[in-house]
Amino acid sequence: MSISRPSYAYIIPIIMWLLSPLGARGQSLSQNTISTIAKSDPLIITGSIGTQNTYYHSSLGSGFRSPWANSIYANLNVSVYGISMPFSFYYSNNNTSWNFPHFSFHIDPTYKNWRGHIGRSTMAFSPYVMNMSFNGVGLEYTSSKLRFGAFYGQLRNAINDNPDNPGARAPQYSRMGWGFKAGVGSGTTYIDLYLLRAYDKLNSVDVRWQDRINPQDNIAIALRGGLGITKWLSLRGNLAYSAFTSDKRAERIHSSQLDKWAGVFEAKNTSLMRLAADVSANLNLKGFTSQVYYKMVQPDYTTLGLYYTSNNYQALGINASTVLFRKITLSANFNGQEDNITRNQLYTTRGLVYSATASTNIGNNVNLSAGYNGYRQFQSDGKARVNDTTRVNRVMHSLYVTPSLTLEGEHYGNIVSLTANFTQNKDLNRFATGQSDVTTLALGLSHTLSVKDWEMDVTSSFSHQQSKGYQTRYSSEVLTVGSSRSFLKEKNLQVGADFSLCYNDVRDQQRMLSVGADLNAGYTLAKVHHFTLSAAFNKYSDTNISNDFSSMGTTELTISMGYNYTFSLLEIKRKAEK
Repeated sequence: MSISRPSYAYIIPIIMWLLSPLGARGQSLSQNTISTIAKSDPLIITGSIGTQNTYYHSSLGSGFRSPWANSIYANLNVSVYGISMPFSFYYSNNNTSWNFPHFSFHIDPTYKNWRGHIGRSTMAFSPYVMNMSFNGVGLEYTSSKLRFGAFYGQLRNAINDNPDNPGARAPQYSRMGWGFKAGVGSGTTYIDLYLLRAYDKLNSVDVRWQDRINPQDNIAIALRGGLGITKWLSLRGNLAYSAFTSDKRAERIHSSQLDKWAGVFEAKNTSLMRLAADVSANLNLKGFTSQVYYKMVQPDYTTLGLYYTSNNYQALGINASTVLFRKITLSANFNGQEDNITRNQLYTTRGLVYSATASTNIGNNVNLSAGYNGYRQFQSDGKARVNDTTRVNRVMHSLYVTPSLTLEGEHYGNIVSLTANFTQNKDLNRFATGQSDVTTLALGLSHTLSVKDWEMDVTSSFSHQQSKGYQTRYSSEVLTVGSSRSFLKEKNLQVGADFSLCYNDVRDQQRMLSVGADLNAGYTLAKVHHFTLSAAFNKYSDTNISNDFSSMGTTELTISMGYNYTFSLLEIKRKAEK
């Protein structure tokens, strides 16, 4: 319904007719069956206490970070028949905070084909209508061929801080909603109907906020369907209409058709009706699958059941995948998209996305994968003519290859992998100066050595990246080596170490060398006492010839010690069934 477009007006009575039998039905929400609660322990009280203490030193001084950071924390969790109520306390450098449980009741009782929802939960709906959780009640029925459900609840809470507080959060109205869905069929042949009614409660925020934000109103209806033409060919589609009011306080529109359904949805001067739809043809043969699809969302399409909605675009695409010789997996896809589908914008922007990948295994030791990704964006005339000097016309190419080799022996194992990636972003506008063009080459080599007798892995890697842009060049080399191992009979002592060397070069600007070392150890005593110790050393130096290496160096040292104790205060467990 575009109230501003009379051609849509006839849809409102259809929607109202479909909605009218549902008026007061709303029920909704949650997740945990009655049988699960019955099998849960009546009362379990557990918790933990601990401390974390960190020392930090920098040769630049401590003006931006305190040399000592100390914290003490405590957590307590009370579980009653599987319902958790957490409490926590945290103290850090004279800052204290308490957290009490935020109760979110959530239960999904089930009986045969029926499922109820009580509390905070979700219910599957059309992707064009609702993907939000709600806090309320609901009921669903699902069989092999028939399904329906309904809900009523709160879609979001009000934010109603004091308007006189400079740090007040942005206000929002409490949003309520109810919905209904029904469907028949299964597999590739089915049809489902969805309906959502959502609205903001005007008096849920302070009257002083009401001049700054508009309460909104919405009703949406959608169809989802599929048709299995043959065993290997099927069609699928979604269709949705949304009547949306951006300010429900606006003046109401009167007509013989609209007034008839005013009890369900009142059309206002700020109301619009918009369409969203998609359709796809799906081919599924032995060793080959493919899909062709089209999607369109009109400008300003909005529903209050979605966290975010992209609109004003249409897209056409195709994707396919196959396996050759039972060894080589191939896939490819292409998608073209454009905005300004009503041609009311000044300009139209189009984008093309395309990719192809291949992977294979050679024997049991070698894996190889490669691929290409591309993106093209360009601009054309809309209501106005595009200026050639500012016309958007860009392309991106990305190629990658990732071979790997695995060798397993009685005492040792080796995994060697190589990654290579080339990316180019280029402005194709003939008046472009190349200031936004970037070409990047990234190479990486890694090796993992498994010493099976010691149950220890040693990893090492080297990476190189070089980027070229407009009158600039950047390169980076990073070398890392690390290992970790568990000791003692119960493997309750873990020790690890990592070393890294990094060199960055920005042509004619900076050359930076950094060295880092991280050591960490952890020990567990009697399964409830956990001790940790870690130390990190980093050295940064500007290695430009004009600078003195020693005087330009920056040294950082961080040492951290922690302790955590976990406990169980009370356990009342369910009696085991005989």
